[in-house]
Amino acid sequence: MPESKSRINYYDRIASIYDQTRWITDSVAEEIADFILELVRATASTSFLEPAVGTGLNMMPFVKRGYAVTGIDISAEMLDQFRQKIKGTSGQAMPENLTLIQGDASQLPFPDNHFDVILTVHMIHAVTHWQRFLDDIERVLKPQGVYINAQWLLPPARRKFQDHFYTILANYPEAYTPYPADKLVDAIAIDDYFRSKGYHSDYRLVKKWPVGNTVQEMLAFYRARAYGFCWRVENNVFPKIMNELESFCIEHYGSLDAELSSNATFELWAYTANSCKQ
Repeated sequence: MPESKSRINYYDRIASIYDQTRWITDSVAEEIADFILELVRATASTSFLEPAVGTGLNMMPFVKRGYAVTGIDISAEMLDQFRQKIKGTSGQAMPENLTLIQGDASQLPFPDNHFDVILTVHMIHAVTHWQRFLDDIERVLKPQGVYINAQWLLPPARRKFQDHFYTILANYPEAYTPYPADKLVDAIAIDDYFRSKGYHSDYRLVKKWPVGNTVQEMLAFYRARAYGFCWRVENNVFPKIMNELESFCIEHYGSLDAELSSNATFELWAYTANSCKQ
C-alpha cells in the first residue's frame, strides 16, 4: 500500500525543522559514516541506497566523500532540504554521484542486484507491508552486498518528556488515533526474517553521544508537531494538551530553562548473505 496522504503531509510540514528537532549532528553523522564504510569494506565504486532518505542526515557524509548515493522519499519538501544542504556545501549544482527520487520509499523502482549497501534508519515501522518491503530490499541488493537496519535510540531525558505528554494525552482518549499494533515491526522480527533467508546478522552499538535541550525548546518542538505522534492528536484538542503540558513542566522541572540532558545511541544490524544469491 502506498504511503498515506497524512504521512506525506506530515513530512512536508516538518521538513524545514526536521534536522533541528532530531538529535544527530553533522559530526556524529560523519563518525557513523566512518564506521559503516569500514564495516562494509567500501571501495571507491561502492554504491549506497537509503529508502526514506529525508533531509539526508545519514547520507550527506557519503555524498561529500564521492560515493554513489541514491535516496528515495515520499516528501518533496524533505528532498528539497537535502538539495539545499548539498548546494550550501558545494556552492554548485547537484553532484553527479547523488540521485534523489520522490516516491514511495516502500516500493523500490530499481533493477535486481543493483546496490552494494542499503541502509534504512528507523523507518520500517512505518511500512504497511514490511515483509514485502524486505523482499524488495533483498531483490535490489547485490549478491555480496550488505543491508543495514539502524536506529537512533531516543535519549532517556526526551523519553521521559514524551511520557509526560502521553500521561496528559490519556485524559483525552477520543482525541488520539493510536498506531495500529498489527502494522508495527521491531528489530527482532526483522532479524528473524533475514536469518530465515540465510543471512548472517551482525549487531553493532555504533556510538553514544550527549544530547541536551531545554524544556522550552522541547515544548516548541512539540507545538510545531515535529513528531508523528503529535499529528495523531485531533487539531482542536492539541493546543489544550500542550498548555497542560507546559503547566506541568513548570511545576515538575522548576523552570522552562531547565536542561534535559542524556545520551543518544546509534545502533545497527548488518546483514550479509551466507552464500551468493541466485
